[in-house]
Amino acid sequence: MLILLSAAIAPGLALFSYFYLRNQMATEPRRTLFHTFIYGLLITFPILFIQYVFIEEGVISHGFFQDVLFSSTMEEFFKWFILLITIYNHGEFDDPYDGILYGASISLGFATLENVLYLLTYGLDTAFLRALLPVSSHALFGVVMGYYFGQSKFSPKKGKKTLIVLALIAPMLLHIIYNTILTFRGQWLYLIVPFMLFLWWFGLRKVKQAHIHLVRHLHEQNKI
Repeated sequence: MLILLSAAIAPGLALFSYFYLRNQMATEPRRTLFHTFIYGLLITFPILFIQYVFIEEGVISHGFFQDVLFSSTMEEFFKWFILLITIYNHGEFDDPYDGILYGASISLGFATLENVLYLLTYGLDTAFLRALLPVSSHALFGVVMGYYFGQSKFSPKKGKKTLIVLALIAPMLLHIIYNTILTFRGQWLYLIVPFMLFLWWFGLRKVKQAHIHLVRHLHEQNKI
């Protein structure tokens, strides 16, 4: 059991540590990040419950709508909504890079518990593949979401609402594409590899851009 839990939790911790250590200009309070991670864990339960009810009641019977559109949009909406109401106006969200960390944190909280439940059901044989695909993809969806939250908070008032909407739409579309690829039986591997390479490129580009905005923000605040 201990080995299984370690295998389920380790990918999320490793990915979060990577994004946390990329921030060399400022240190975000660990307690707030931990709370955000816990929020990600907690939203797993209402998401799973809603999915179960919809499936049992036959609200969504078509496989594509159930496995791709419904699950993708609901998971990203819950993460976006919790970040919006608990973190966006938090006093410790005080620079553009913080959005990256909070987005990754809530996404990895969700992905970690989902991974624990999955490995408890299917065993350690799937641990490596899940670390490469679902856990890392959730982290990168969170990075993209957090990037736009960070841009919204520290941009002129005129563009704030548009960026908040992008914080939902961009990761939602990426998640839909990811889940759609997994429905291609037999060919999914040929599609998922280039998509994951693109997702890493896109996510790391957002990390780099957020770091540039952080440096600019600190200059404006006369902190460097």
